[in-house]
Amino acid sequence: MTWESGARWFTEVGISIAIAPMFFTSLAILASVLVYFYAPYWGVRKVPGPPTTPLLGHLPLLAKYGPDVFTVLAKRYGSIFRFHMGRQPLVIIADPELCREVGIKKFKDVPNRSIPSPISASPLHQKGLFFTRDTRWSIMRNTIISLYQPSHLSSQLPMMQSVMDSLTSNLQNSAEEDILFSNLSLRMATDIIGQSAFGFDFGLSKQSSDNSSINTSDGSSDHIDDEVSDFIKQHIYSTTKLKMDLSGSFSIIVGLLLPILQEPFRQILKRLPWTTDWKVDQTNEKLTRRLDEIVAKRSNDHGDRRQSKDFLSLVLNARESQKAAKDIFTSDYISALAYEHLLAGSATTSFTLSSILYLVAGHPEVEQKLLQEIDEFGPNDLTPTAQDLQHKFPYVDQVGDKRGNEVLHCFAISC
Repeated sequence: MTWESGARWFTEVGISIAIAPMFFTSLAILASVLVYFYAPYWGVRKVPGPPTTPLLGHLPLLAKYGPDVFTVLAKRYGSIFRFHMGRQPLVIIADPELCREVGIKKFKDVPNRSIPSPISASPLHQKGLFFTRDTRWSIMRNTIISLYQPSHLSSQLPMMQSVMDSLTSNLQNSAEEDILFSNLSLRMATDIIGQSAFGFDFGLSKQSSDNSSINTSDGSSDHIDDEVSDFIKQHIYSTTKLKMDLSGSFSIIVGLLLPILQEPFRQILKRLPWTTDWKVDQTNEKLTRRLDEIVAKRSNDHGDRRQSKDFLSLVLNARESQKAAKDIFTSDYISALAYEHLLAGSATTSFTLSSILYLVAGHPEVEQKLLQEIDEFGPNDLTPTAQDLQHKFPYVDQVGDKRGNEVLHCFAISC
């Protein structure tokens, strides 16, 4: 096509030569915007799911149904479906067995996960195992997986029993007082996983303890260092007061709709003291600082660390004994790993136990059989071994599996 014929074509379609560059620039910008917003969708287009709203994805459904939206969609689209948080698509798995398959057996096959908008607002969380990428992720995973062998988990039973003894001994005996089991189970899970992650007893299961008075794991009455006390305060505040969802910071909401603008908004808003972004940033800074202090102190404590079985000590020992791990397990990544261990375990364990108890309470005959099997094991002060738990509580195990699966089906869904 010659210049004259091209000019004639533009004239015929009503586009002057003067505005032709603007026309093509607008088309290019429109195409870029469409690619930016719909490229993530293309990779999961064959996964079933409801129609999406431009820019918003399935956020209107979340606003309409709340957390129940995943249960509604699971009933309509099956065990695997997609859910779009604004621009970002999530593949939701609503079947317990598939969750185990993806989360355990296939975990090694998914090294580079997309980072959700709430996690993008927290550098601390990005350095944990779940969102680390490439070679660092592989080395971290291969090192950590050895810490979850049955023999190591069995060695934690005496510690778990001591936390349970503290918790149950401080329960009110009055039948007139209600017990908020969700809070009780969260305190228990935080203490257990806190000891397994850091080697510290946060003391939340003890009646006389509070957030400012935390006992050491050796049972002494001395208070451990201020950085540990302040850390658990910040952890409780961040998990109970700050939200990383649609009710959270403005930068997170922006990140759901326009991820490219989330970081600029976060950098601006975190400097304004009256914003949620400022509160989140301040809490993350305090958590990170306290975690780094704890890691540094444990790293220098070579003698006690060699004898300890907590997650933090084992990772530090692995860093010293494995050449490939020295450059991977830097202090900031170790801090994030230990905190991820605490954060991921305490809330999910507490929620599952509370939900199972709720379901069992609706079946008195099941509750009676559970109590009978537990009472028949022996005196109250007899601590079961790992072998006892595996072979001498068949009904407890059966109810745990059945109700646990029911919890996953009805209440909790993984993505």
